[in-house]
Amino acid sequence: MSLKIHQDHARFRQIVKGRVRKELRKFISKGELFGREGGKTVSIPVPRIDIPRFRFGDRQMGGVGQGEGDVGDPLSQSDAEDGQGQAGEQEGQHVLEIEVTIEELAEILGEELELPNLDDKGKQRVVSTKDRFVGIKNVGPESLRHFKRTYRQALRRQIASGTYNPNRPVIVPVREDRRYRSWRTEEIKEANAVIIYMMDVSGSMGEEQKEIVRIESFWIDAWLTTQYKGLDTRFIIHDAVAREVDRETFFHTRESGGTMISSAYKVCSELIETEYPPADWNIYTFHFSDGDNWSADDTKQSLEILEQHIIPVSNMFGYGQVHSPYGSGQFIRDVKSRFNEDEKVITSEIPDRDGIMASIKDFLGKGK
Repeated sequence: MSLKIHQDHARFRQIVKGRVRKELRKFISKGELFGREGGKTVSIPVPRIDIPRFRFGDRQMGGVGQGEGDVGDPLSQSDAEDGQGQAGEQEGQHVLEIEVTIEELAEILGEELELPNLDDKGKQRVVSTKDRFVGIKNVGPESLRHFKRTYRQALRRQIASGTYNPNRPVIVPVREDRRYRSWRTEEIKEANAVIIYMMDVSGSMGEEQKEIVRIESFWIDAWLTTQYKGLDTRFIIHDAVAREVDRETFFHTRESGGTMISSAYKVCSELIETEYPPADWNIYTFHFSDGDNWSADDTKQSLEILEQHIIPVSNMFGYGQVHSPYGSGQFIRDVKSRFNEDEKVITSEIPDRDGIMASIKDFLGKGK
């Protein structure tokens, strides 16, 4: 019975995953999921799924194939459309709230977009330890006593001493017979990565544009978290001046001002240089903007910082440009022109919320 319940639960979870996958684009484009990020799970509304079963009707209703009607007529027909009609006693349609973890959603996202597993780079950062049983000792705690080895040793001793009676095979271990598992503590060096997000919060970036950036950043972060155990995430916002902020500020800030993209790249470069040695870290840098920069001189300086300090040490540099009615959109053309042959540089244009999934595919689909 217990096995049947587990099988049914596993099957139900597969049905739920299929429903979530079908509606994934809609879930991804909504901002309330990352707004509720404080928990491990989010509630996903799906239509109720009933297991098919026979239902016995009133005996006075007649048998199969009896009654009025022609071949091809539906077996039953509602008198009222959905949302119409008077109050009644019949069962209506229901929506079920399913608890799904962010990790499960990220896994579904990876499967749907066919995102590849990423290659590990750094192995130098020790993030945990693990105890491994490596042998047998004569001393140790009783909780680690090896009963089979202890019994074998006691049997061997009694046979050697002539006290073993095959007709009454009672084995009584003494202190010298006891054997215990021995262990060794090993350092686990995990692959580690850092994601540095940079977002333009200038006046030309409206709230909708910022929301698109936040949603896409959240799902990129969620999927990369499934790939690396030692994952650091850093956030930089900029208008004419850049500064590093915490996650809360990044996902909720409402600032405005002019735009100097080079200010963000300078902060990013200094962060990598001081805290993330490229030999030990997988470095992912993402910059989101509407493509509007203060001057051609600042654009030139920005491209030089990218070329000399950020791109060479990064697994990839992703530039996502959000469509804005107020931005010029020029910067993505400058990036493409300068780094057209560099495989580490990936650009993506995001016209609206419906373009988020395609943009994530642009950035992560090649498995840098």
